[in-house]
Amino acid sequence: MADGFLTTHVLDTARGRPAPGIPIALYRIEDDGRRMLAQTVTNADGRTDAPILPADGFATGVYELVFRAGDYLRATGQAADEPPFLDEVPIRFGMSENAHYHVPLLLSPHGYSTYRGS
Repeated sequence: MADGFLTTHVLDTARGRPAPGIPIALYRIEDDGRRMLAQTVTNADGRTDAPILPADGFATGVYELVFRAGDYLRATGQAADEPPFLDEVPIRFGMSENAHYHVPLLLSPHGYSTYRGS
């Protein structure tokens, strides 16, 4: 039985607060392309209400989270130009252990970063 699962959140580093309302899609990367596994939206705390990949669907492999940040940046007045510098932010990563992975997005209008959290 799998013990692993995947969580994420989005922090608006320019404003110093969580980023609510950002759509997120999770894909599994396979030999013939990518397959969508889940879609969700960040809540008021910038988190998802449940793991985006729960234990019952967990498998090691290569995955991609796609954060659709453009509308959020527009709505908060941070996307001055069209098209915005950041619209969809993909993060591709590998999960090699049967463990909890936390892959957050630290977002600003002109840059982003991520890390393996806990």
